[in-house]
Amino acid sequence: MYLRNIIILLTISCLSLACSSSYEFLSNNYFETTNEFSNHLLKEYKSKANFEAKEMHDWNSAKLYSEKALKAANGAKVKPEKISFWKIPDEHLAELQKAYDNLMIVYTSAIKNNPYDLAVAISSLDCWSEQQEENWQTWDIDDCKKNYLKAMHNIYNSISDNKNKISNNNQDKTDSTKIDESVAVVTKNHIGEIKQIIYFDFDSSLLTRVSLKEIENFLTLHQDQIKKYLIVGHADTKGTKKYNLNLSLKRALTIQNILIKYGVNINNIKILGKGENELAINTKDEIAHPANRRVEISPIN
Repeated sequence: MYLRNIIILLTISCLSLACSSSYEFLSNNYFETTNEFSNHLLKEYKSKANFEAKEMHDWNSAKLYSEKALKAANGAKVKPEKISFWKIPDEHLAELQKAYDNLMIVYTSAIKNNPYDLAVAISSLDCWSEQQEENWQTWDIDDCKKNYLKAMHNIYNSISDNKNKISNNNQDKTDSTKIDESVAVVTKNHIGEIKQIIYFDFDSSLLTRVSLKEIENFLTLHQDQIKKYLIVGHADTKGTKKYNLNLSLKRALTIQNILIKYGVNINNIKILGKGENELAINTKDEIAHPANRRVEISPIN
């Protein structure tokens, strides 16, 4: 019995050493690359590895994040783990798969033009998935999810804003990989240039907490400048044109109800549904591109 206990303890010790070796190597060495995306990934994953090792003493998670940080240090184009990698409770599986799919759609374009937000989105999705697999630290699940959503919103805003810049410069409008994603939110001083873009999940007119906060901030920032609002709903090309037209209108109505809740008179709000017309990113039919699932809020001059 004594010998058996010794063997078990040695096995556990060996496993712990194996799990901690990559973390120790990451912690005891200085890394920096010439690639901006890799540096952001390295920083994000190292931070998460430190948290899991020092705060949670979760060596398996620390090992995973350390290994991904080291891959980033070597210049690898690190991606989030596929959702099938995790043991996600069934009730959360669809939401996380949708989050993964949305990120992969914008991955290639954002590497070049929005590396910081992409690195945050990738590491936060891994964090969200890992915490959801454990399924007990609800505060950490919420934080990781919030960080992922905020980063993705920044990426979507960049895509839409820079698509307009490219159009104005008579450049290629059809290749989304050529878009320069650099500006997060369009909030210029001139009243005609103020705009807030809110994004939606596939086939949904519901708002996330991140979106609600963005609307609140927008209204607070411009309450003295804007008296009348134009709300225009949009959809991607997945589904029939009639269905997407109705969906875009539902999204516009959702935003209208939020504005009314914050004290805007309904008579000072005009809503439109554009359906598949006026895409932020030009795609073929039946393409579920997340940057096209949006509502644009702007002033009426």
